[in-house]
Amino acid sequence: MPACGLNNQRIRHHNKSVLLEILYREKIASKSTLAKQSQLSIPAVSKILSELEQENKVSHQQESLHARGNSGGSYRITPEPGFILCLNVTPYMIESVLVDGWITPQSSLKSTSIKATTPEALLTEIERLYRQYYQLNRPQPLRLALSIHGQVNPVTGVSQNMPQAPWNDPIEIKYLLEERLNTELLIDNDCIMLALAEKWQNPHNVQDFCVINVDYGIGSSFVIHHQIYRGSLYGSGQIGHTIIDPDGSLCDCGRYGCLETIASLSALKKIARKMRKVHPRHGQEQSLSATPSTEWLIAHYHQGDEEVRSMVNRAARAIGLSLYNFLNILNINQIYLYGRSCGFDKEWLQLIQEQTGFNPFDQTDTVFINATNITFGQLSRQQQVMGIAYLYVEQALKEMNE
Repeated sequence: MPACGLNNQRIRHHNKSVLLEILYREKIASKSTLAKQSQLSIPAVSKILSELEQENKVSHQQESLHARGNSGGSYRITPEPGFILCLNVTPYMIESVLVDGWITPQSSLKSTSIKATTPEALLTEIERLYRQYYQLNRPQPLRLALSIHGQVNPVTGVSQNMPQAPWNDPIEIKYLLEERLNTELLIDNDCIMLALAEKWQNPHNVQDFCVINVDYGIGSSFVIHHQIYRGSLYGSGQIGHTIIDPDGSLCDCGRYGCLETIASLSALKKIARKMRKVHPRHGQEQSLSATPSTEWLIAHYHQGDEEVRSMVNRAARAIGLSLYNFLNILNINQIYLYGRSCGFDKEWLQLIQEQTGFNPFDQTDTVFINATNITFGQLSRQQQVMGIAYLYVEQALKEMNE
């Protein structure tokens, strides 16, 4: 599609979406704050706000946000009625938190253990949890925002594969649940959830960034020019399937030596299980045939178990190597790490950082010194799960510009 110019109408729609984005981020803001952050004049902001009020997209309040000077009150989004139920879904656990139309929490984070052995069982568990929240908040409308582990098509709402699941078939989650529950549902994968959480809830993100989720598998998501980058087939961010060792172990994707076969928690647990059979001293607390838990791995790593530390440190270096290649290609230099592997803590992080610290292109330009910032994400788990609700915000802003 060829590039197109911006006529006055499109410019006006763009400026409206800019103000709405600020209000979704700030929750409530004065006219002067909106002018400062949008870099528009006060008269321009006033005119846009007046139009948004007429369209019932924002509301004006008498509450002053300034201690001195004349107050023009404050503005905030006019939300859709009711609530949004945020669910992060795996075949073994559903995390849930309720938010309102401003994406502020209305409940604490809840974790519900499930055992879904079939797609139908998974849908039933989601439906059951939805109806619990609906009964508590009726007669308010209740929309759904779902994050699903694995590859998801956000347009069709199909879970194309779920690596932790005992099935391989795709599931038309959006269609089936909207039919059952008679509600609106938006869906994407769990790495998109983390990227949305960082984009909307971390005020320090002023540049392109990436989130890496190092957990059962290894996934990532990119925010470029303030937009989530999904790729034309919605499969971007498959950093876990970059090949580290072509002669390595078989990956679930069908190739050999992917990063996930070396550095994911599922891979580390398999390696540790074999290790405990060879060295029984590692299995005194558990049966030698049992796969060790994440807690076991993290505890033995911090206790100085040499074999566990060697295994985990090798995994950290592999992650760092993948990130090194990724940084050279995309030049995204702000990376947030999430997932249970972050429990390996600072030494694990330092090993990852060391692999990305060498710039082969210019070793003298001080602009590049410490330019790459790889760090643990600081959002709480509740904030992370709330991130999926921002699918509704992004949808509203997209509609504004269409």
